[in-house]
Amino acid sequence: MPTLLSGNAQAADVLLYQGKAVLVSSVESSSYGGPLAVDGKSTTRWASAEGIDPQFIRVDLGGPSAINRVKLNWEAAYASAYRLEVSNDGSAWTPIKSVTNGNGGTDDLTGLAARGRYLRLVGTKRATSYGYSLWEMQVYGTSDSSGDTQAPTAPSNLKAGSVTSSTVDLTWTGSTDNVGVSGYEVLRNGQVVGTTESASYTDSGLSASTAYTYTVRAKDAAGNTSAASNQIQATTQAGGSSFVLAASGDIAEQCTASSSSCIHPKTAALVGQMNPAAVITMGDNQYDDAHIEDFTKYFDKTWGKYKNIMHPVPGNHETYDHTPLGAYKQYFGKIATPNGKTYYSWEMGNWHFVAIDSTEFSPGLAANAISDEQLNWIKQDLKNNTKPCVAAYYHHPRYTSGDHGDNSKMATLWETLVQNKVDLVLNGHDHHYERFYPQNADGDKDPAGPVQIIGGGGGASLYPVKTEHPATAKAISTYGVLKLNMSDNAFSTQLIGLDGKTIDSSPTYTCH
Repeated sequence: MPTLLSGNAQAADVLLYQGKAVLVSSVESSSYGGPLAVDGKSTTRWASAEGIDPQFIRVDLGGPSAINRVKLNWEAAYASAYRLEVSNDGSAWTPIKSVTNGNGGTDDLTGLAARGRYLRLVGTKRATSYGYSLWEMQVYGTSDSSGDTQAPTAPSNLKAGSVTSSTVDLTWTGSTDNVGVSGYEVLRNGQVVGTTESASYTDSGLSASTAYTYTVRAKDAAGNTSAASNQIQATTQAGGSSFVLAASGDIAEQCTASSSSCIHPKTAALVGQMNPAAVITMGDNQYDDAHIEDFTKYFDKTWGKYKNIMHPVPGNHETYDHTPLGAYKQYFGKIATPNGKTYYSWEMGNWHFVAIDSTEFSPGLAANAISDEQLNWIKQDLKNNTKPCVAAYYHHPRYTSGDHGDNSKMATLWETLVQNKVDLVLNGHDHHYERFYPQNADGDKDPAGPVQIIGGGGGASLYPVKTEHPATAKAISTYGVLKLNMSDNAFSTQLIGLDGKTIDSSPTYTCH
């Protein structure tokens, strides 16, 4: 953790901040970017988005530093309450000063006696209806000229988990460090092939029937690198076109990574660690009313980084826009409407995927509101399919042990999927995780039916699990992302929790 220092070293203090890298939670416009608050000029400023609490500005001092004084020159839009925090890694923060009666103008905060590489100002209460605005944020102290020279301990217990014809799952015991581990480098055959912040990684894009050697190294924020872990060898399976998918629903609430309780940045990080070939979303991508400005402020900043490999469907919250589904179509564009409709199909390897817009089937609509056009399209699409494995996904589940309960409006759709021997069905809407055994049209266990999974833990507030269905294999109210391991004629699934560990694993199912 960052340390609080004894004594006062201000006599040797120098300006540490000017021209350093800056990260901010938001900007009012491109004219008021974060770097303008650390450029040494009193005529340029950073301004956050209007009317939103909390907001932050973070400066990277470039290395461990003693921080003794911070001088804030506020514009008219000042903070009446804020705090200063320090961090060694930009992730774990220690408060060093809180102000609850700010009156604008210039705040000269001395005697801070803290140490860290990063300094963050978090505005918690605006004095005006605007945002937070700083002409300059000056940081005084002394750089640690020797820096952090101690490397982390070597990772240990490196193991290979699931291995397909093109992927290898790796896990290991994490390292320790005198300041903090910032991440890990994964080496394949002696070359770095990826990085991750957690003690797990999926190496993908591999050749079939090939042996690979792996080691892992840890790094800290100062760039010190550990010795390599134990070396292991993993041989990929023969032939095929196996791949990994990431999937979740009910994702981006109106919060950012500056809030420790904000979940969608954390689930987005899990997706990155899976290194998937594609990403599926099962609706309610953005909350609460899914306007375009919400998509760009929240979803785009986290899950949006995977937009180029994403295959989304809408949920009921996407219909709450001024024009129902308007912002959803605007944000995703052709990705979500490749044929001009909000339902479509796509293929990867030996798999055929059917993306369904269940808002046309959803609760609250008339009993006959099912779209004949979409249902007829689904039937024809499944009839025309030539792939041996089929998955379908949409927002509203037919069966659920969650808060919303079973949905009879989905019965006709579910029967259609069962009749066409669909192998896997993914849903959201209920904010919990639930994996079912294969079921028939009546929801009874039947090996000839699809495996249904509800993955509603992408970031929105969780719902409780109620009485479990007889066909429920696992149900738990928790956050996480589905990891789908797809091969030429089979699949298996895992729920990966926020700590990067597997919460639930399915058996391997052979396609119908």
